[in-house]
Amino acid sequence: MEIKYDTNGLVPAIIQDATTKNVLMLGYMNEEAYQKTVETKQVTFFSRSKQRLWTKGEESGNFLNLVDIKNDCDKDTLLIQVNPVGPTCHKGTDNCWGEENKPNYSFLSTLEAVIAERVANKDTNNSYVASLFEKGINKIAQKVGEEAIETVIEAMDTNDELFLYESSDLLFHYLMLLQAKGFTLKDIEAELKGRHK
Repeated sequence: MEIKYDTNGLVPAIIQDATTKNVLMLGYMNEEAYQKTVETKQVTFFSRSKQRLWTKGEESGNFLNLVDIKNDCDKDTLLIQVNPVGPTCHKGTDNCWGEENKPNYSFLSTLEAVIAERVANKDTNNSYVASLFEKGINKIAQKVGEEAIETVIEAMDTNDELFLYESSDLLFHYLMLLQAKGFTLKDIEAELKGRHK
């Protein structure tokens, strides 16, 4: 791989979780650190403060196991995808911005958080979610069944707008059922990954 190192012989290396796609940290590599990373499959940086090679996890055990290395269009920045072992930041957080390294399903993750918040607040007068949870898991499961039937009916029709509307209702109620059973989309993803061959 052609890499354009800067005048100090370094190249920035963005570290990304290969599964969640979250950025974990930014480090710098010289050619020796790059070669060691490729050879050992554990990410090694050049520490600018210590002026030596530094394998992430050499003291803490929180290694960054190499999955893939990509170079950007200018060949002067690396994107390194890893499977982290433990927290990445030296302060003990999942990434160097203090954020949790969890999967993000875009708006569906936001919707999961809203459902959890409304269940926790138990405002049954102003929240459909809270009122449905108050009625119990049987009622939530019944709603999923109703929405599934309505989705199937619309799938056999030609009105795509109604099909999408009913599909959205089904997914929304399914997210509620998952939470009522103590699960999230992350659990469904893990199950599907386990089936994938």
